[in-house]
Amino acid sequence: MNTSKISPEYLKLQENLHENPNYGHANNFYFGVLEELLEKINVKSICDYGAGKRGLENNLKKIGYNGEYHPYDPVFPEYGDPVSSDLLCCIDVLEHIEIDCLDNVLDDLKNLTKRFGFFCISTEPAKKILSDGRNAHLIQAPISWWMLKICERFELESFNKILDNGKSHGFWVIVKPKKHKVKINS
Repeated sequence: MNTSKISPEYLKLQENLHENPNYGHANNFYFGVLEELLEKINVKSICDYGAGKRGLENNLKKIGYNGEYHPYDPVFPEYGDPVSSDLLCCIDVLEHIEIDCLDNVLDDLKNLTKRFGFFCISTEPAKKILSDGRNAHLIQAPISWWMLKICERFELESFNKILDNGKSHGFWVIVKPKKHKVKINS
């Protein structure tokens, strides 16, 4: 059984891509939504899953967040392992995951999310290309496909399409861990 979250070959491709100073900053686009969420819920810890260059940490400092911040990114082993946290942020990451590893990553997110998850997923091709010629968004799937994967593991709290000139380019969700299995009495 494959339990990998990233293959060694793909990790090398991601390391190459992260050499681009303009790669790994999507959190800036979504930070307004996250800031509103932080105003509504009290979180003592945040795990930034796929932290890239830690832009989320910089934005959190700007608004005076003083809780724990735990970055995780396999490209930056110095960040350490992911840490179970009140809020797990996974911003512009899941569409970059190898399809053979996606269920393992989603299971990891489920196990690490204590109270809430904030996931932002693009459904369109990326502007960046991997050095092997593939689009940086390895998974370009419709929202319905993603929602099935997410709702297998989480309860949906909030959903919003990312629109540009009326066209959907992806979505963001706020989720909670599932507590109970569904029982139907007939």
